[in-house]
Amino acid sequence: MAFVTANWNPLGEAFYRKIELYEMGWNLREGLRDCLIAAAPYGGPIALLKESQRRERSASARPLLEIYSAAGVPMASFPWKSGVVVHIGWTVSDDLLCIQEDGTVLIYDMFGNFRRHFSMGNEVLQNQVIEAKVFHSAYGTGVAIVTGAFRFTLATNIDDLKLRRLPEVPGLQVAPSCWAVLTQDRQTKVVLASGKDLYVLDNTACTPVTPPGIDPQVSSYFQMAASFSYKYLALFTDTGHVWMGTSNLKEKLSEFDTKVRSPPKQMVWCRRPKSQQPAVVLMWDRLLLVAGKCRESIKYHLDEESFLVPELDGVRIVSRSFHEFLHEVPGACEEIFKIASMAPGALLLEAHKEYEKESQKADEYLREIKEQNLLPEAVRQCVEAAGFEHEPETQKILLRASSFGKCFLSNFPPEQFVGMCLDLRVLNAVRDYSVGIPLTYAQYKQMTVQVLIDRLVFRRLYPLAIEICRYLKIPEFQGVSRVLKHWACFKVQQKEEPDDVIACAINQKLGDTAGISYSEIAARAYECGRTELAIKLLEFEPRSGEQVPLLLKMKRSQLALSKAIESGDTDLVYTVVTYLKNEMNRGDFFMTLRNQPVALSLYRQFCKHQEQNTLKDLFNQDDDHQELGNFYVRASYGEGSVEARMAALQNAVDEFNKAKNEFSARATEEQMKLLRWQRRFQEEFDKPYLDCSLHETVHSLLQDGKHKQAEQLYKDFRIPDKRFWWLKISALAEKENWEELEKFSKSKKSPIGYLPFVEVCVKHQNKYEAKKYVTKVTLEQKVKAHLAVGDLEQAVEAAIERRSESELNLVLSRCTPTTDRALLDKINRARAGALKK
Repeated sequence: MAFVTANWNPLGEAFYRKIELYEMGWNLREGLRDCLIAAAPYGGPIALLKESQRRERSASARPLLEIYSAAGVPMASFPWKSGVVVHIGWTVSDDLLCIQEDGTVLIYDMFGNFRRHFSMGNEVLQNQVIEAKVFHSAYGTGVAIVTGAFRFTLATNIDDLKLRRLPEVPGLQVAPSCWAVLTQDRQTKVVLASGKDLYVLDNTACTPVTPPGIDPQVSSYFQMAASFSYKYLALFTDTGHVWMGTSNLKEKLSEFDTKVRSPPKQMVWCRRPKSQQPAVVLMWDRLLLVAGKCRESIKYHLDEESFLVPELDGVRIVSRSFHEFLHEVPGACEEIFKIASMAPGALLLEAHKEYEKESQKADEYLREIKEQNLLPEAVRQCVEAAGFEHEPETQKILLRASSFGKCFLSNFPPEQFVGMCLDLRVLNAVRDYSVGIPLTYAQYKQMTVQVLIDRLVFRRLYPLAIEICRYLKIPEFQGVSRVLKHWACFKVQQKEEPDDVIACAINQKLGDTAGISYSEIAARAYECGRTELAIKLLEFEPRSGEQVPLLLKMKRSQLALSKAIESGDTDLVYTVVTYLKNEMNRGDFFMTLRNQPVALSLYRQFCKHQEQNTLKDLFNQDDDHQELGNFYVRASYGEGSVEARMAALQNAVDEFNKAKNEFSARATEEQMKLLRWQRRFQEEFDKPYLDCSLHETVHSLLQDGKHKQAEQLYKDFRIPDKRFWWLKISALAEKENWEELEKFSKSKKSPIGYLPFVEVCVKHQNKYEAKKYVTKVTLEQKVKAHLAVGDLEQAVEAAIERRSESELNLVLSRCTPTTDRALLDKINRARAGALKK
């Protein structure tokens, strides 16, 4: 603790410090000299490719592309077998981009596995790439290149590739001396320098610009650097000056004279978020210089070849032996640790030190803080400063001090302290040498814990990712379940283990964990060529709707059909049946369905409405004559001509006979006979009779006065007498052919009686005709007949004659007290007399 400020260096109103992150574990004999180097932001991996060997073509001289963690732990290494590489860089998801001079961009994961490639356009094939940059924006990871024709081409998002060729720079005859990519207001631009001129290229135009306050003696720009947020731009000129300003080149922040005219190897920004102190780090062979607003600078001597990696809140310095982090000392740390500081946090830290020594000075310090009502601020400062410290011991001291101060506060919210403890434990875990992700607190908060979990998953650090999810109590669906799914997808790629072992291990680990789909893991296994493993994994998938599509994709249609039937989901069964129909020949398809009665039944239902001919083929194959007969009967109604309909019905008769269904065969023959009669009547009388039933046909003939033809049908089809009489009297009454109706009633004794004659006459409002038949009605139906024609007196007489109380009551219900007083008395006397007897 006594030496916390030992590595602090003042620059203007701020302090800068360089802390050691790791002693590098790699074994680089020649260091970083003549290497293409790329380090992913947010403590990501480091890629190296020997530049001196990049253009060697012989197989024995192929360079190695090596990938290390930020701690120098090897992650992958493979010989480079493709074309000449111009630039390498990392995507936001830690994939390595290798940009070749022919414009091809090859993408590898951090373990050296090839993912895919794309091209930066046809023009590049002719002019080749002379320089390239990888940049990050709101759209994702982008690539910018300069061709031999000095034209710029951009791809703002490599995952949704849309190449954009920027306008030509007028009079540009040589390659730009330096250039940078800027993303502003969701628009990507390029700033380039050619001699003493600066240009801004956007989608539509090339605009010359002049930075405000630039030295008129400047004749060339050697280096250009955009800040991590693309809000600021730095220019290194041939006069040795560094100009710092906003990236729109409208405002100057400061200018510094480095006294060095040779161009630096690298120039990057070192600016903490929300800081008011602009600073740029420049690196020459053995010199590292930090320049800011003031005239002074900070200089560090470099013992080895180094590489600068700009970060959100500082700069990482990578060399053969060490990995360091240079940044502005945060305000909370400065307040607490600055010599002779009287800030509340500094006093609280001293109070805690004295308390541990059991000194009464602890009380004096606390009283001083309390008198100013600054104890909450002191606790907050200690908690905040703990987040910015890299060493766990310093973190603990600050957190203990803040905890000590909290004891004297009654209403201090615990969330900040508890949250910081959780965050620091996570950060210390991922900063460990074996993990090698040196995140700062600011980077961690900017990245979010979900992205950190993703990073750990991509590095296959599944146990650590699961522990962090459980420690931070992340919901299973977003945390443990997601990690386990990635682990399982990685597990299925391990081809040295047998399918049974892998399937069992995955099931034991995952079980019924919420949010995990075995079908997704099985799909990954299938993509890796492990079909049998995919099938075994699908057995653990509880949702048939997830099993079936993948089984179909794997050409396991029989199993897919069985699973669909087991699910009871008819839509799923139809999906599989449709797939089988399209994939299999007709015979095999029908044989498959015969073994699955449920699928066959559903397919028949489908064919009834959609594919009649297919239904016929199904019945033929099964020798189902009964259903074939039914099919021909239904098909006959769809025929346009009588001849075609008769042919279909004859086929139906043949099939019913084969099925030994005499009733259906006879009924169909009767229908054919009726069709012949209907066609004959239609031709004779020029009136449609087809598609009418037998009763409708007879009724229509009787209405039209074709009694002879109706009699023929009556005899030919053996229509029962009662039914024929009903049909005839109804038809005659509807036509109001009362004369013919009377003749028919006298033709012979009616099999249905004469009450129906009365009723049909009354129905058609002819009571006069109805009364003619009342006398013929039997005694049992007399009362109903008289009531039908409205003769209440005769109805009463008939009821009294029959001595039926129910009939008397029926007549009584039809009488009205005002008009039928005499009848009512007569009925009441008759009822009274009946009761006495």
